[in-house]
Amino acid sequence: MWLGSGKVIGQSNGSNWQFEIAEVSSQSRVYKQYLHQFFREFMPITPLNGEFEVEIKIFLNPNFPQIDVDNVAKAVLDGLKGHVFVDDSQIMRLVVEKLYAEHEKLEISAILRRD
Repeated sequence: MWLGSGKVIGQSNGSNWQFEIAEVSSQSRVYKQYLHQFFREFMPITPLNGEFEVEIKIFLNPNFPQIDVDNVAKAVLDGLKGHVFVDDSQIMRLVVEKLYAEHEKLEISAILRRD
């Protein structure tokens, strides 16, 4: 079940988290702020230890100003840190891609590896 309202919605099944941020900004720090607010209001969870895989998809209108994927990734990981995982050093695999779409948004997936 999706939780949240406004800029961020999210869901979790305990080892797999999915989030959608309904805005793309060249000021990537806003992602960290949006995620922290979302966790405070809708999903107060205890961060887990273990290895994680994170995928970030940045959907952009072709006319949107250029943004750097590394800045987006850092802000998103900082937003998840302390909520989904303890520290971003737990990330074993990180995929970030930009895709063209009608409307700007971010899709984020964080998966706890179960080896």
